Order: sequence, then structure tokens, then C-alpha cells
Amino acid sequence: MHKISAYLLRSFLLIISFAICSISHAQQRVEMADAMRANGKIYVVVTVCVTILVGLFLYVFSIDRKLSKIEKDSASQ
Repeated sequence: MHKISAYLLRSFLLIISFAICSISHAQQRVEMADAMRANGKIYVVVTVCVTILVGLFLYVFSIDRKLSKIEKDSASQ
């Protein structure tokens, strides 16, 4: 369980550091992003991205719980 938790923590930190780097480089003006912001569609894009990420994290968390249960059951036998 500790290996999986450490893997999840490292993955989360990698994603956060990637997001910070992306934000720091996103200071340039992009016409498509400006148009999406003006039309209000940027919120749809952000909502979809957040929904996908939350779904992936929940999926990984559920697999971690199932795997921990299997490891616990196999260790007790």
C-alpha cells in the first residue's frame, strides 16, 4: 500500500508542477483562448478538463483500495 500511495503522491506532484510550468508559460496572448474567453466557452473547457481529472483520480483511488484489500486478504492466508 505504501508503494501505491507514494506513486499517487509523486503523480499528483508531477501534475501540479506541470500545471505551474504551463501557467508560467501561458503569459503569451493566444487568439483562440481570447475568443473562447470572450464567448464564455473557456468555462466549458475547464469544466470538462476538471471532470476528466477528477474521474481519473477517483478511478485510481478505487483501484488502490481494491488492490490493498486483495493484498491484505492474500497476506492473511
